[in-house]
Amino acid sequence: MFMSFLLNSNCFCRLDSNQNLEMASKRIQKELKDLQKDPPASCSAGPVGEDMFHWQATIMGPSESPFSGGVFLVSINFPPDYPFKPPKVSFRTKVFHPNINSNGSICLDILKEQWSPALTISKVLLSVCSLLTDPNPDDPLVPEIAHMYKNQRDRYETTARSWTQKYAMG
Repeated sequence: MFMSFLLNSNCFCRLDSNQNLEMASKRIQKELKDLQKDPPASCSAGPVGEDMFHWQATIMGPSESPFSGGVFLVSINFPPDYPFKPPKVSFRTKVFHPNINSNGSICLDILKEQWSPALTISKVLLSVCSLLTDPNPDDPLVPEIAHMYKNQRDRYETTARSWTQKYAMG
């Protein structure tokens, strides 16, 4: 009898998918409210239509970067077990950057192994803005651009500025 209880007690530790969704939904709604009350500088975000699990964000290119003046669209998809798993965040606007590939995928540790449920979308957006200003060429998603950033900084900045004008300013 006691062994049977132990075997069956596992179900108390796991939430069923409806509870996960409900918890994720509450957390996402709270983050939306907090974002609207106190938005991060040069960023905005919110749901696409009625789908609380799919957001679109706008990031203004940081003034001290080759992305200055650009408006970058970012897609945010929350998993059903958010905040225990990170959101999928990707650029919809083309960006010339060592940590952002042609599909818009972003190489940022907090979106992968360094994710913590204590993080919020506001903090994620600020980290993405920071990445635009300070690329991490030692952990690149696009090695050729990382090489250019390290060895031909002027060429990197000229190309990044050109892409910003072409894809993020019109």
